[in-house]
Amino acid sequence: RSHRTARHGSPINPTDRHGGAAMILPRFYPIFDHPDWLDRLLPLGIKLVQIRIKDAPTVELRELLIRSRDLCRAHGAQLVVNDYWQLAIDLGCDFVHLGQEDLDSADIPAIRRAGIKVGISTHDHAELDRALSYVPDYVALGPVWPTILKKMKWTQQGLERVSEWKRLVGDIPLVAIGGLTPERGSQAYAAGADVASAVTDITLNPDPQARVREWLEVAR
Repeated sequence: RSHRTARHGSPINPTDRHGGAAMILPRFYPIFDHPDWLDRLLPLGIKLVQIRIKDAPTVELRELLIRSRDLCRAHGAQLVVNDYWQLAIDLGCDFVHLGQEDLDSADIPAIRRAGIKVGISTHDHAELDRALSYVPDYVALGPVWPTILKKMKWTQQGLERVSEWKRLVGDIPLVAIGGLTPERGSQAYAAGADVASAVTDITLNPDPQARVREWLEVAR
């Protein structure tokens, strides 16, 4: 069903999209740029994590993804690979995250045939329309609050947009991202987000382990 149908009061219901019920994801979803972070923090109880590696040579990238995959398997966590869907297929990873620009070249049917789940970034209604046409395993909305991670053309979305997006995506898990802290994560959950994602709130924190424990408590 189209997102426009949902916008007029009938939310998307994806319960039949892979022959079963809509998935339930862990509510805390950190993003890291190196498997060293996974080695350090997965033992604390993280069960869903994204590895987002930029500008690494192909051989090194493959090695980093293999290490990330193996760490996640050892700790019973789902690994989400940002962007590199071909490698995710080759390495038997769980999940890929695709930005809107990634959708231009990604072979979604091949990803699905490999049994890999797909999450998609959205920032406005047109992007949400496009994302929902692929019947994703989660939809991400951001930045909910201003972020220092990267320059973006979108201003902060705010909690009202989180609530609107949740109404429109229905049972598809909604990930809130951008400027989140544990306190803001609680607000995002209350507004309708199923999952809260954090990056620099952890990696720039003077005590990343303590921050992860705080997040896991909020996400219980």
